[in-house]
Amino acid sequence: NCATLPAPLIESELFGHEKGSFTGATERRIGKFELAEGGTIFLDEIGELPLELQAKLLRVLQERELERLGGKQVIKVDVRVIAATNRDLAREVAEGRFREDLFFRLNVFPLAIPPLSERREDIAMLAAHFAAKFSKEFGKPVRSFRESDMNRLVGREWKGNIRELAHLIEQAVIVSDGSTLDFSTILSSSAPASGLQAADHTRTMVNFEHDIAVMERELILDVLSRSKGRVSGVGGAAEQLAMHPKTLYSRMEKLGLSKRYQ
Repeated sequence: NCATLPAPLIESELFGHEKGSFTGATERRIGKFELAEGGTIFLDEIGELPLELQAKLLRVLQERELERLGGKQVIKVDVRVIAATNRDLAREVAEGRFREDLFFRLNVFPLAIPPLSERREDIAMLAAHFAAKFSKEFGKPVRSFRESDMNRLVGREWKGNIRELAHLIEQAVIVSDGSTLDFSTILSSSAPASGLQAADHTRTMVNFEHDIAVMERELILDVLSRSKGRVSGVGGAAEQLAMHPKTLYSRMEKLGLSKRYQ
């Protein structure tokens, strides 16, 4: 994902580095392009790639060769590249934020995927997929959707697209206890339905993911309080949340919760 790492780390991830090429480079690292030799590499959020790295990527696509960061050896690579972005790259090119030559190299066989709000007929299928996925991840039974909740899901604005849907279903899987998924607090406290505008400002995915993390953290802390700080065992937080203790520990570590809980 080109949007998640700073430029020096992206370069190292993609093209690799030699020992001593920068502070902390204690050994040689093989980059993703070398590892994908003879196969396919998927570059997500390609529109976020810094301009200086766009030139290096262009060289790989044109010449089918690269040099590791801090290295001098030219390494031949044969890799198929699939790239994705939520940006309008033609506009980015016009505004000087994306190289035109790289755009043409990548734009060999474009596939435009409409936003979720323009393909509402897919929402039920995707919601069921995420429900099954997260139920398995958290060790919980696969619960069905109430018709009223599904109608509300289909009618939402979905500014965050698939990521927003996935986070919302994940939260429902975590908090639900009955035979159906419980959206009673989730749908009422999250983004407005289609056609409604936020009162003060447009929420970003950063805001949304922060809200989800806060809700998850509060839920876990509440259950830990009721279990007197016990995670595993009979009556522990993991049992109350219908999760495997290892899964709960993993979620707690991700949320930065104290390790004093046992």
